[in-house]
Amino acid sequence: MNLKTQLKQPDGTPLKTVPEPTLKRLPLYHRFLKGWQAGGHETVSCTDIGRDLELDPTQVRKDLESIGAAGRPRIGYVLKNLIEALETFLGWNNVNEAFLVGAGSMGSALLGYRKFEQCGLKIVTAFDLDPSKIGTRIHGKHVLPLDKLPGLAQRMHILIGIITVPAAEAQGVADMMVEGGIRAIWNFAPIRLQKPERVIVHNEDLYCSLVELSQKLSANLQNTPPKRANLSRTGATAALAI
Repeated sequence: MNLKTQLKQPDGTPLKTVPEPTLKRLPLYHRFLKGWQAGGHETVSCTDIGRDLELDPTQVRKDLESIGAAGRPRIGYVLKNLIEALETFLGWNNVNEAFLVGAGSMGSALLGYRKFEQCGLKIVTAFDLDPSKIGTRIHGKHVLPLDKLPGLAQRMHILIGIITVPAAEAQGVADMMVEGGIRAIWNFAPIRLQKPERVIVHNEDLYCSLVELSQKLSANLQNTPPKRANLSRTGATAALAI
């Protein structure tokens, strides 16, 4: 399936459609460019980016052209301008506020992840059903009763919701988010959500990611079996204690 994403500029002007593989590579370019900039560089080439990320420089150039970035022969790109172009295209210089539902282990970890704001996402409030969590703060964010979500989302014009609840509760939470006018849901629950066509859902399936990792490990071990050190159980215990 050839998925494409339609993005908009801050003024609402549509940008041209971008293939999904390109969109997934753009944050990798941004991360590399920020590190390159911290190293004192002022310009960068597609060869520099491709070498670090193990990508074909021609592919890198095509990706950057898709966001309207143009380099100069034998000079490359002005680093500051390229970073700004990426951040504008991805919407990272316009912070989007979000609500999170599920203040358990996963939700608490996301609430404490400060780098989200560098990517244009600010989780402003969490919601939960657990009375022991309601009224508390987690990483400085209030935890409110779940039934307040639809009204607050409407009043605050929140468009992004994050779900970190068990699968059995996720659909009900999604329905409340839709009721509140939320248009994009980042779903960490292991369930496919039913939603109106206007609402975007991105499923973060950790189970599938683990299966993929395990399969790749199995294939790798078949080709290059690991060398096992001759270490007794006592020695291994001592090593872990170091």
